[in-house]
Amino acid sequence: MKPVFGVVADDLTGGLETAAMLIAAGIDCAFVTDPDLVANVGDVPAIVVAQKTRVIPADDAVARIEKAAQALLARGARQLFFKYCATFDSTDRGNIGPVADMLMQLTGADYTAFCPASPSLHRTVYNGHLFLGTELISDSPKRNDPLTPMTDPDLVRVLQRQTSTRVGLLAHPLICAGLAHLERAIASATGQGIRYFITDAIYERDLDVLAALTSDWKLMTGNATIVQHYPAIWRAQGLIPATGNRVGLPAVDGGGVVLAGSCAERTLEQLADFEKCRPVLRMNLLAVDDVESAVGSALDWARPRLEAGPVAISTSESPEVVKLVQERHGRKGAAELAETILGRLALSLRDAGVRRFVVAGGETSGAIVDHLDIRSLRVGPYGGPGIGTAATDGADPIALCLKSGKLGPVDLFMTTLKSMQNPENAN
Repeated sequence: MKPVFGVVADDLTGGLETAAMLIAAGIDCAFVTDPDLVANVGDVPAIVVAQKTRVIPADDAVARIEKAAQALLARGARQLFFKYCATFDSTDRGNIGPVADMLMQLTGADYTAFCPASPSLHRTVYNGHLFLGTELISDSPKRNDPLTPMTDPDLVRVLQRQTSTRVGLLAHPLICAGLAHLERAIASATGQGIRYFITDAIYERDLDVLAALTSDWKLMTGNATIVQHYPAIWRAQGLIPATGNRVGLPAVDGGGVVLAGSCAERTLEQLADFEKCRPVLRMNLLAVDDVESAVGSALDWARPRLEAGPVAISTSESPEVVKLVQERHGRKGAAELAETILGRLALSLRDAGVRRFVVAGGETSGAIVDHLDIRSLRVGPYGGPGIGTAATDGADPIALCLKSGKLGPVDLFMTTLKSMQNPENAN
């Protein structure tokens, strides 16, 4: 079977979420982090290749995503989808534009669209401007993001600064007018040299229209939410069976740990809720002299407490403290310090018997999966923002929840760790 859908995701949390959405829709979907494994994936209609590229230099991101995309195309993927965050996380030197440029050339696409909207999460685009709830993204907490501060809400401008390809807008009145009007507008715009289209989307029905518009395109880009709208189209076109095989995740016992590297407000709230019933170690990166001693101290703290139940270890900090850490180590150095500490901790905790991990933060998730040398996962069905879970194969599986720092209910940490012990009751 040639895959109907091949996804390249710019971080592991987003890739996991995308796979979980497809699985919840009855689509058999493979999930790997190593493009070399794509050739060995069984006959499935969808494959997700998740890479840790969201905040790395554009040239490096292009090279890594290109390898993943080539692997998917070699398997005969009918359509490629480039998945990025609903908040269009990027900077003027960001890599969304350069990656899209490469994917356009690789697929031979004449044009593509950019649909970051997630109406159910109140991430909407109107007149090309990105909103979080009622706030422009530039007025939201995302303006203080330690790695990708979003200070310009106009996504046409944001993307145009990253690419020489002309960027246009599919405005909401066009979305409401339907497919025929959209297709004429695209034909007119491409005649004027526009090849990239930011898409307005306020309601889920807007995503229905955009999915119908783009389902046969060689290349589409966006947040995971629009992916949920494709399976019904594929079934109607006879591209996939009417129903798919849904294999559940194994029950996993052993120790449970939360590792939090995200500095998002929601992660800080989730840590506070977890601490009502279980201990939390908040590591002070300003006091870290070397990684080895920091990891050793955290392990000494965690081991006796794990006997009574799950614990959380966090490098998450307020924007004020993050600024101080960045002044000492630099923006990139501060991020790498936190990721290295948590990655090394994950490896040591696994060796100490921990088998259930909830990881908060896309970059943190990538670092931890790398340290654990996990290259493929069996993904469970989507249960809501930040609730997708997965497990390794084998006789001694490790259960993982890789969540975006911005997403998930306040009580996610404890409820997810418990659900890993009995996944059938969780879904």
